[in-house]
Amino acid sequence: MRRAGLLSLALAAALLGAAAGAAWAADASGAAGRTPVPHPPKGRGDHCVADTEFMRRNHMAMLLHQRGETVHLGERGMKYSLAACVDCHAAPGADGVPVTYANPKHFCRSCHDYAAVSIDCFECHASRPGDADKTTAIDGRDADFAVLNDYLKGTKP
Repeated sequence: MRRAGLLSLALAAALLGAAAGAAWAADASGAAGRTPVPHPPKGRGDHCVADTEFMRRNHMAMLLHQRGETVHLGERGMKYSLAACVDCHAAPGADGVPVTYANPKHFCRSCHDYAAVSIDCFECHASRPGDADKTTAIDGRDADFAVLNDYLKGTKP
């Protein structure tokens, strides 16, 4: 009797495993469609600075490199910038005005929420085009930034 119970249990486990494997295979192929994926709004240009798959995997490295060049070396107006990303990928709200990062429909937020990735870019930078960059709007710090920029330019190797 005990042996029959163990065989039934083993058979049930094997069937459950096979069903789970089939479900996983269907999900992996995208056939099941059970897992929602983000669908960020497309940019307004014909193409991005690089192809979509490259940007999905490497945008953060590009932004960090740009940040290093800008913050540490004082270089501005380079090819890749957060302001250019925001300008091109701004998602309009119901009123037609681009939404801020506080809105779940924001281009960056759509994927970062999905991936459970916290970003802090918009603590300092504007999250929609046309808004003043927060770094230049902080009580008279423009002069401090100018002095720092001059200092950095003087100490470049």
